[in-house]
Amino acid sequence: MFCTILCLLVASCEEDMAKKGALVPKTVDEDKQLPSLSINGTRLHVETYGNRNDPLLVVLHGGPGADYRSMLKVQELAKEGFFVVFYDQRGSGLSKRESRGHYKGRDVVQLFIDDLDALIDYFHVSPRQKIFLLGHSWGAMLATAYINQNPYKISGAILAEPGGLTWKQTEDYLERSNKIKFFSEALNDATFAEQIFAGRSEHEILDYKASFFSTYENAPGNTIGNPSNYPFWRNGAVVFSETIDYAEDHGFDFTTNLDKFTPQILFLYSEKNKAYGLGWADKVAAPYPNSEIALIKGAGHEMVYFAWDNFYPLAASYLNQMK
Repeated sequence: MFCTILCLLVASCEEDMAKKGALVPKTVDEDKQLPSLSINGTRLHVETYGNRNDPLLVVLHGGPGADYRSMLKVQELAKEGFFVVFYDQRGSGLSKRESRGHYKGRDVVQLFIDDLDALIDYFHVSPRQKIFLLGHSWGAMLATAYINQNPYKISGAILAEPGGLTWKQTEDYLERSNKIKFFSEALNDATFAEQIFAGRSEHEILDYKASFFSTYENAPGNTIGNPSNYPFWRNGAVVFSETIDYAEDHGFDFTTNLDKFTPQILFLYSEKNKAYGLGWADKVAAPYPNSEIALIKGAGHEMVYFAWDNFYPLAASYLNQMK
C-alpha cells in the first residue's frame, strides 16, 4: 500500500511539473493576462504607473537577462508627478523568449538600444514631455548607451552602479565582482533531477538553471554586498549569453558622444559593494560632463531593493529638480 501511494505521489508531482509555468513562470506570449506590448519585433512585459502626461521615467533593470521585479518600489515616484514605465528587456524576465538564431549576426547591444527607443516613442505624448531614465547595473549601462546615441532626447538620468561604460571597464568590474565566475559555477555545481526537464524547451531549462546564479551571487560574504537574495521572476539565460558573447567579440564604448549630453546625471554607488567604491564611481562617471556622485549607505549592489529608504530621497530630489 505504501509503495502504491508513493508511486501515485511521484506520478502526480511529475505531472504537475510538466505543466507550463511549473518550472519557471510563463512569459507574455504564453500568458495573455500579463501586461505587455509589441515593441520592435518582439513582445515585452510592460507595466506603467501614474499620469501619462507627466514627465516620463523609464526604469531599466540589470542583467542582461534579469527583470524589474526587484525595482518595483520605483513606482512610488509616480506620486512625485512622473509617469513610471517598467519593462523586462528583450528575452528577459517575463518578456517573450527569442531563439539563439534571432541574435546571431546582429548587434545585440543595438537591439536593446532600439527597443528602448521604440518604447520611449510609444509612451512619449508630446515634445514638451521630458524623458528621464533610471537604470541599475546593466540597466545603467544601457541608459548610457541610449544617451550616447540620443544626447538631446533625454532630460536626465539616475545611474546606479553601472559596471562600466566600455567593455574593458566592464570586464574589469566583472572580474572583481566575480559575476561571470559565480554564474559559471552555479550552473556547473548544481545537480538537477532530469525528469523535471522532460519535454521542456531550451529556454525553460536554461532559465531554470540560471536562477541558481542568484544563490551564488548573494551567498554570505559575497563581494557585492547583498545581504540575501532579492525577488525576481525569471532569468533570460539565452539573451545573457548572447550579449556577453557579442561584447567579447566586438566590445562596446558608450562614451563616444557623451560630451554632447549637458544635463546633470545622478550617479549612485553603494557602501557595501567591495568591487565598486568612490574611486570606481569617479572613473566610470568621468565621461559625463555634469555628474553628481552620491553614496547609498547601508546597501550593496542591489541598493534599489535593499536600501529604498535611502535611495528614494536622493532620486526624488534629483528628479524634481530636473523636471
